[in-house]
Amino acid sequence: MDLFNSAFGENITFVRPAYFIISGFTGIPNIKYYYVFLFFVYVISVLGNTVVMVIICLDHNLRTPKYVAVFNLAFVDLFGSSSLVPKLIDIFLFEHSYISYNDCLTFMFFCYMCLSMQALNLVALAYDRLVAITFPLHYHGKVTHRFMVSLIASFWVFVIIVILIAVGLLTRLSYCKSVVINSYFCDHGQVFRLACNDNTPNTIIGNLLPVLILWLPLVFILFSYSFIGFALSKVSTVQERLKAFKTCTAHLSLVIIYFLPILVTFTMSANIHPNARIINLSLTSVFPPMLNPIIYVLQTQEIKVSVKKILKFKMHSKLAVMKRVLK
Repeated sequence: MDLFNSAFGENITFVRPAYFIISGFTGIPNIKYYYVFLFFVYVISVLGNTVVMVIICLDHNLRTPKYVAVFNLAFVDLFGSSSLVPKLIDIFLFEHSYISYNDCLTFMFFCYMCLSMQALNLVALAYDRLVAITFPLHYHGKVTHRFMVSLIASFWVFVIIVILIAVGLLTRLSYCKSVVINSYFCDHGQVFRLACNDNTPNTIIGNLLPVLILWLPLVFILFSYSFIGFALSKVSTVQERLKAFKTCTAHLSLVIIYFLPILVTFTMSANIHPNARIINLSLTSVFPPMLNPIIYVLQTQEIKVSVKKILKFKMHSKLAVMKRVLK
């Protein structure tokens, strides 16, 4: 972080607070029930994403490029939920609203990193479906295991660098006014707006972040489905169209769950109460990690077959053990 500070002069003294106060849900009646609800959402997220990761690891038939991206999405959802929800419950349910300066920046880094990777992971899955439907004969040549691993790794590197820059630029700010963050976590925009010195670089990166990690991925996904729709319009029979489109339903459901609440919240932000906006944004952070594994288990034929095989194998193993015991 000193690298960021040295660029702005070595002799500058920065006034850094010992702590910030996160006060996002104050003044909302019966809000403790919401925290209990978040706890159950978190438990389902952990169990669901762990199950998906275990299934992909156990079934060799799922060692395909597509499921490299699905595994990474489950990992990101698990990691993101574990980074956000326990801390959120600790802050608000147990009234530990004070968070140290360094902990706040660390909290911010991991939350933004995981939220960004969720969007970019949907890009990887969109590319997989785009090639599978528009270039089916070249799919195995274009979307290889090595290509998907490289794509996911490049997304990780990109996200880590961008979020590190955004968080690192905060260390050059002085805080001589309020230290109260009106959000449910250490929100980047809320933090840099509390500073009393020039925050122009932070404003620029704050405006650039949504474009890089939200709007550009969404535009790519929309273009992908436009091409997919055009390719399906050329398919001769309705049955073949439905069969091809069915392979996209799980991914399309994830896209709607992730992007639609964010778009609605940002579009209507001027017309809704700040507390309602905070609750909506918090739900957009915790709901997709819970619903993603459920959608993939219920809507993806390969995973449903794999679950049945694993359950059948366990049943046969138990029966074999019982037979040995009875003998």
